[in-house]
Amino acid sequence: MQIIELLTPHYEAAWLPWAVQYFFLAGVATGAALLAALCAWGPAGGLLRRLLPVAVLTLAVSVIAAPVSLLADLHQPARFWHFYAHFTPWSWMSVGALLLPVFVTLGVAFIASWWLGRGGWMRAIAPLLVLSALSITAYTGAEVMVVRARPLWNTLWLPVNLALTGWLATVGVMFVIERFLPRSLRPDAAALQLLRAMGLGLAVALLLATLSWFTLGLIVRAPSLMAAARLWSEFPVWRLGMVASAIGGVAVLAALLRGRHRLDAPGYTLVLGLGLAASAWAFRWALFMGVQGVPKFGAGLYLYHMPLGGDGLLGMLGVAGLCVALVALASWALELFPARNAPAA
Repeated sequence: MQIIELLTPHYEAAWLPWAVQYFFLAGVATGAALLAALCAWGPAGGLLRRLLPVAVLTLAVSVIAAPVSLLADLHQPARFWHFYAHFTPWSWMSVGALLLPVFVTLGVAFIASWWLGRGGWMRAIAPLLVLSALSITAYTGAEVMVVRARPLWNTLWLPVNLALTGWLATVGVMFVIERFLPRSLRPDAAALQLLRAMGLGLAVALLLATLSWFTLGLIVRAPSLMAAARLWSEFPVWRLGMVASAIGGVAVLAALLRGRHRLDAPGYTLVLGLGLAASAWAFRWALFMGVQGVPKFGAGLYLYHMPLGGDGLLGMLGVAGLCVALVALASWALELFPARNAPAA
């Protein structure tokens, strides 16, 4: 016997996988921008300065690929113009349309300053880039958090988790990209250990944030925790996903801890980097595609079936291919036109 829910018709997902790619790449870009700005002010020859080339290359790839994913998520790129023609300051999406071009412009200017060896310009741009990166972090988190109809989204802990997982993905992407830099620009073992320590600190902060969300949620019976508890008790597919997330988090933490003695092992940084990036991406997949499967009213779940075309698998592969192409192009350009060393002063 087929049971049809009368109160809640099956609506298609409003946020497609393009949104997963955009929020992932935006998180990577903000993390790379913050680290690159910090490295620009690091002492010449210090560990931070040795991480600058890979931070700049990570910023270059993500700050270009992220807006492409956003335009694709809008379905019609011309819709982007509507944010300017009909500005609504109470909408975070509309505010983001102003913040994102500023971030991209500052990111490209910072990259060009590093490539041309304009250390003074680079350090002058760095504070503006930090403020812009923080504004993107706030807007992307608030854009999702303000949806009151989704209790799992409507919590202040969501922007915190998005930021921390995005910056953790930055560490992972840097571990991958550093392998494609010219040998003269690749960070040494000590600099990679510093990068690992940053990743470990972010992982611990994420663990503490999750525990705080759970503990405070129990005390005040927060709607987000109550909604998560209902999914845990009533739906095995969500229970399996939550268990898998916990196991993945422990695995990431263990890999970062073991990396203290394993970073020089062949392929270890590649596996570690891919694992960190994949964990952050999986969190966003569950956040956007999984949560949209929970009806706003009524009972049951709407399991998402990903299409194979541009709005699904093909689009995801296209974004991945764009990132690979940008890394290859940047590596080729650095080989032909080496970046000048920024002045120490």
